[in-house]
Amino acid sequence: MRDRAAGLPAAATALLGRAEAALQAQDPQAAEAALDGVLALLPDCAEALRMQGLVRHLRGDYVGAVALLRRAQALLPDDPLVCMNLATAMFAADEREAAVSCLQRCCAMAPGFAPAWFNLGKMYMLQQRPAGAVTALHRALDAEPGHVPARMLLAQAQASLGALEPAARNYREVLRLQPDQADAWIGLADLESEPFSPTDVAQLEQLLGASLADPRARVCLGFALTRALEDQGDHAGAFRALRKANALMYRQVGWSPARAAAQAQAMRRAFDVPLAGAADARLGEGVVFVVGMPQAGSRLTAQVLAAHPAVAVLDEPHAVEQVLAAETQRRQQPRAQWMAQATPADWQRLGQDYLRRTEPMRGRKTCLVDRTPDNWRLVGAIRAMLPGARVVDSRRRALATCFACYRQLFLDRHEFSYELDHVAGYWGDYDALCRHWRQLFPDRFIEHHYEAWHADPALQVRRLLAFCALPFAPACVDVPQGRGGRDAGGVAELMQRDDARCAAYGKQLNRLRALLRMRGVDE
Repeated sequence: MRDRAAGLPAAATALLGRAEAALQAQDPQAAEAALDGVLALLPDCAEALRMQGLVRHLRGDYVGAVALLRRAQALLPDDPLVCMNLATAMFAADEREAAVSCLQRCCAMAPGFAPAWFNLGKMYMLQQRPAGAVTALHRALDAEPGHVPARMLLAQAQASLGALEPAARNYREVLRLQPDQADAWIGLADLESEPFSPTDVAQLEQLLGASLADPRARVCLGFALTRALEDQGDHAGAFRALRKANALMYRQVGWSPARAAAQAQAMRRAFDVPLAGAADARLGEGVVFVVGMPQAGSRLTAQVLAAHPAVAVLDEPHAVEQVLAAETQRRQQPRAQWMAQATPADWQRLGQDYLRRTEPMRGRKTCLVDRTPDNWRLVGAIRAMLPGARVVDSRRRALATCFACYRQLFLDRHEFSYELDHVAGYWGDYDALCRHWRQLFPDRFIEHHYEAWHADPALQVRRLLAFCALPFAPACVDVPQGRGGRDAGGVAELMQRDDARCAAYGKQLNRLRALLRMRGVDE
């Protein structure tokens, strides 16, 4: 702060120091009060304007933040910190391409400024451009080798590209610098190719034995310990660790199985019979929705289809949910209520809204694949607003799917997955509703089973492509092979390991088996 306040009156310097301390304490009100004092003394103080922009950003007023930071940049056009702050505010204000360009200029202006390269890497990752992120994050670490957040993000980017060995090395380096970095432990645990050692087990048990204040960190460490004990062949110990970690996470999420079941039932009632949907029966022709349980193969299904030259794949765009949420907000009625009252003209308008939202991502491809697994609840609405669309329900065995959900730390979604009763109940809701959709739309809804695909890929791919009205393409059978990455071969390998784990856990899964049988589910 001293350098950035050079030449200012003592009163302004003191107020800027107070504002900086308030920002570090996440107290925007105190920061704003101090900065108002500076600007009352010096209306064109660039540093005060920059920090006011940070306050607006912290408050969620991204447009206001951009305006203030542009004023600061006009006063300090060659200041890399101002440029970086402006770029991050622009990105938050949804000026994404302009933000990236601004940050690229910042990096060119100050090539040794590690925070700018780090933020450029973050932007690339948020835009699903991991290759660009890897380059930017390497530059950040060239400038500052001890920049732990940059190394963490680099490991995540490398893992997403299937570069598992470099990712593991970076996670290990983070743990060398910060042995209690829970996110590095869980990142390492997600790299199936990286073995854990008895030393890792001892270190994780020591960390969990300490009085960690952060429940989230304890959850991450517990899931990592599960994986580490599996690698030692101690599946009984692994299941105990997993049960404890899930119980701790469950207390944080507040999942309501009754509410989830009611939502599924409401959709069943709203679409007990096919509604009079969009007047244009061909609206949505060429759109394929891939739905299903988490961990059940929807990503693999989409990647198999993505190998077809006529296909563009959108990975979890949530466009259907956005269209329906906007209509619910407009009508100020519960979703199931207005759906029952919607006219063909309404459904036509909503279908066209969906197509408008997804058109830029489809490009010139004749087939658009929307992989949003949670859309299994919304198939009735999808078919009403896009009568020409098709739906693929990606499935695999209930036991393998449910245990894979229970064993996976999702952190920010799939709150049902942290208690075995709720996992089994969620499967039951999903299974019942999807069977209803299959009966309701026999020509436009198909089940694609992982086990059948694994046994005879060529036959199942031909069946899948025929359903999607696509000509056969050998590339869809010859999916890329990987080593646990996110390509089709890597995803298939991970699913095979899930099946092997179910066998290895043996009697530890008896309760899950019983819960599924109670719901009439063949495991």
